[in-house]
Parts: sequence; C-alpha cells; structure tokens
Amino acid sequence: MPATPPQDPPPPEYHLHSNAITDERSFYAALGEAVQAPNGYYGSNLDALADCLRGGFGPEPPFTLVWHDSASARRHLTRRMLTDGREHSYFDAILEVLHEGGVTVVLR
Repeated sequence: MPATPPQDPPPPEYHLHSNAITDERSFYAALGEAVQAPNGYYGSNLDALADCLRGGFGPEPPFTLVWHDSASARRHLTRRMLTDGREHSYFDAILEVLHEGGVTVVLR
C-alpha cells in the first residue's frame, strides 16, 4: 500500500469578540488581543493592518478569524470611506483588507 503524503495542518484560528468594540480604536485593541500579537498591536488603521498582515507583527496569513457578534461591530464601525471610487463603511473596509491579506473571516 503506498504511503499517504503528510497533510499540512489547518491554518490557525483566532476568535474576535465584539463586546468591547465601540469605535475604530477599540477594534484594533480587540483584534490585537484576539490574534495574540506582540504587545497587543496588530494595526491602528487600515494601512497599518495591511502592514501587519504582510508579516513581522504577529500572526501571518493564512489564518481564520472568527468574528463573534460581528453585527454589533458593524453598528459601531460606520464611518463612510471612499476607496477605488466605491463608498463603504469602515467595517466593510476592514473585511476587505483582511480578505486581501489572506485572512478567512467567519462572521457570526
């Protein structure tokens, strides 16, 4: 019987809870804690988050982020943004940066 090649382990999974997310600053604090980033830092704005996803500041993708009570965060992260000619909320911009950075986000 031929040997079965070893399978790669599944990517790590982190859990982000929205109970303390009331604004952008608290989002980044909660995210840093959720991914167990050094000194709790995993970005302070969208550009810094994208930098963290490129490596050197905590976990590097691929990984899964399970975002619990994401509807609560969506209600708080409402600042309107215009990127690439499209208007969307800060919450949606976060999802876009995470997705483009290689993170699988599961909204709960």
